[in-house]
Amino acid sequence: MKYGLLKYDENKRFFNVGDNIQSLAAKQFLPQTDFLLNREKLADYKGEKTKLIMNGWFTHNIHNWVPSEDIDPLFVSFHMNNTAAPFMLSDKGIAYLKKHQPIGCRDQFTADTLKSKGIDAYFSGCLTLTLDSYKVDDSERGNDIYIVDPLYNYPRSLKVFFNFKSIIRNTLNGKIFQLKKKQNHIKKFIGKDVLDKAIHVNQEPPSNTFSEEEKFEMAEDLLKKYARAKLVITSRIHCALPCLALGTPVIFVNGFDSFVDSCRFDGILELFNKIDINHKTGEYTSNFGLEGKIDLNTTVTNLGLHHKLAEPLKERCKKFI
Repeated sequence: MKYGLLKYDENKRFFNVGDNIQSLAAKQFLPQTDFLLNREKLADYKGEKTKLIMNGWFTHNIHNWVPSEDIDPLFVSFHMNNTAAPFMLSDKGIAYLKKHQPIGCRDQFTADTLKSKGIDAYFSGCLTLTLDSYKVDDSERGNDIYIVDPLYNYPRSLKVFFNFKSIIRNTLNGKIFQLKKKQNHIKKFIGKDVLDKAIHVNQEPPSNTFSEEEKFEMAEDLLKKYARAKLVITSRIHCALPCLALGTPVIFVNGFDSFVDSCRFDGILELFNKIDINHKTGEYTSNFGLEGKIDLNTTVTNLGLHHKLAEPLKERCKKFI
C-alpha cells in the first residue's frame, strides 16, 4: 500500500499556506509520503492503490470529480463549498460519497448538505485541531504577538494593484476607494502598542515562487512560530485552529459578510475567543469580554472545546492508516 498527501493548484496571483498546513495535519499520521496528489486532479490518478486522507476544501475543478478508483480515501474534515456542491452532488458524486461514508465534515454546513442527499455524514471539525504534535512546553513560549491576515477579505493593495486589469476592475467596482477600510476597522479593536510591536504575517504569498518542498517548509515554520507565541490574532481558520491544538492563546477576527465564507465556519467559530466586526461600520463585539482595544496586557484563555473533536479525528486517522 502506498500513501498520498494532497498538494494544491496555485492561482495566478497567490497561494494559501493554510492548504499546506492542512496537509501537514494529514502527514503526521502517514508512515511515509509516496505521492503528492493534486487536489484538483484526483480523477486523473492512475497507479498503485494509494491511501489518501481527504481533508480540506473541495473543489475548484468541479468537472473533474470523482477521484480515481486507485485512491483509497478517508473522508474527514471534508468541506464542500456551496458554490461547488450542485456540481459535486451529481448522481455519480452521491454514489461515490455513499461508497466511502460516513463522511467526516469540517463544518456543519457540509454535513447537512450531504445528509440532505441521503449520505451518512457528521461534523468532524478540522484535522488541523490535531496538530499538537508541534506543541512545545510552556517554558519555551515567548512574548511575541502575531497578527495574521486580519480581515483579509477586505480590499488589499496587493490584490487591487496586482496588474493593470486589476486596477481597472477594482476602480469600477469601487474597491480601490476602500483600501483604508481595513486599517480603520482594525484600529478600532487593536491598540497602537500591539500593532507596532506585533509580528505581521501574510499566509497568502505570491504564486509560482516556491517549490512544493519550500511551501511545506514555510507551513512548518509558521506552526513552530505560532507554538511559541504569547498571542495570535487572525482571520485565518488555518492559523486559528492550529493555535488551539498548540495551546497558543488565539483571538479569531470575524469580519466575513458572504455566505461563501460563512458556510465554511458553521460549527467552527464556537471553538474560539472571537471578535465579530460589522463589515460596514467597523463596530465590534466579543465573546470574551473585551473592553476597549486589545493591548499588550490583554490575555485570553482558549475555550478548550476543540479536544472533543481532535481526539476522535486522531483515532479515525490512525485506524485508517
